[in-house]
Amino acid sequence: MSGLVNVLVTVAVVAIVIVRQFRARAIDTDRRWWLLPVILGVVALREPGILDAHHRIESAVLLAVEVLIGLATGAGWAWTTRVWTEPDGVVWTKSTKASAAVWAGGIALRVGVFAFGILLGVHQDSSALMLGLAGTLLVRSGILAWRAQSIGSASRPAPAYGDGMAPAWKERV
Repeated sequence: MSGLVNVLVTVAVVAIVIVRQFRARAIDTDRRWWLLPVILGVVALREPGILDAHHRIESAVLLAVEVLIGLATGAGWAWTTRVWTEPDGVVWTKSTKASAAVWAGGIALRVGVFAFGILLGVHQDSSALMLGLAGTLLVRSGILAWRAQSIGSASRPAPAYGDGMAPAWKERV
């Protein structure tokens, strides 16, 4: 696939995932939660230009940082997502405002890595972004599946980051 197609696929996947995650939705722990991230990873790794031929070491380091940022973003996103069980036993999830902050931070770090690569003169392929996204989705889905299984049939929500904290200001209704 061309770089433009990779970017379009990545943007489409991100848009779909973000929109879906900020609405409450049932989670099925038996489904293949790892399938989409694996497909994205395979598509990203198939591209020959994932490493810059003239700056292999720098390119590999930037790729590794991109993947680490993706993994950290996925973990942060999963731990800031609210998980609860309804009385009928169905497990539900919904991302929180803290999840949006994790996404914003991850995007800012990725922009910083890209800018640093430009300063170094390293060509960065869109496959690196797709591989980072695959890592984000894989870690997030795995942690959420684990959290969903661990809360069992308890009807109280599993804590997400920021739960139980007093608000900084009182919002008017």
